[in-house]
Amino acid sequence: MSENPVLFKIDGPVARITFNRPDVLNAFDRVCAMALLEAFRSIEADPRIRVVVMKGNGRAFMAGGDVSTFSVGPEDAPAYFKGLLDPFHEAIEIMMGLDRPVVAAVHGAVAGAGFSLAMAADLVITSADARFTMAYTKLGVSADGSISWSLPRLVGLRKALEMALLSDLYDAEQALSLGLVNSIVPTDQFEGEAERVVQRLAAGPTIAFGRMKKLLRLSLERTLPEQLRAEEDALIDCVVTQDFAVGVSAFQKKEEARFTGK
Repeated sequence: MSENPVLFKIDGPVARITFNRPDVLNAFDRVCAMALLEAFRSIEADPRIRVVVMKGNGRAFMAGGDVSTFSVGPEDAPAYFKGLLDPFHEAIEIMMGLDRPVVAAVHGAVAGAGFSLAMAADLVITSADARFTMAYTKLGVSADGSISWSLPRLVGLRKALEMALLSDLYDAEQALSLGLVNSIVPTDQFEGEAERVVQRLAAGPTIAFGRMKKLLRLSLERTLPEQLRAEEDALIDCVVTQDFAVGVSAFQKKEEARFTGK
């Protein structure tokens, strides 16, 4: 087993989370869940970070939960899975509420918890070799990792029910057509293109990104008047930032804006 199942690195304005159990296709266990939570707690508390990227080492992003740890018996199963899901779900909640964009750069197997995690990200860049599946019902369980919240919002209730109940496999082209991912990149160009997107976000107006993310993520929960008020509040937050002044000046001078995230 790899020494560190989740690698976390701060690289200037970029926080990099890498799932690092390539020998088991980055299968997710309780140690991974705690490490992921610790990473997102650190990101949340660090204003220097302007974008987060998640990826997997080896042949897959993440093939789901580590089934080899699941045979705990009915008496111990509730406590075991609560110990797995509590930190996993707290990490997801921090990630989706984070005021900075999160990119999932996925390849190979994207299944179970890996599928849920990818769908919770703000942008998903996928290699042409990626394959997506819910997988949960194949083990006789319901879903976790916020996928029952994310998926209907991405593909609609009818398709979400089909995907959840049948657990079919979807290739990258199908995932793109369904709106599960933002773009498909040839495998040999995948790392470079994902990094290009990450660097674009890292150089962008971070506060505006955060307000935009919150507006869109909460829009389905609000009435139109509530959303309009939220838009006004968010825009007023943005117009007092340094980046707004930089953006307006650059636009007037027909120059490229050099945002600082402040």
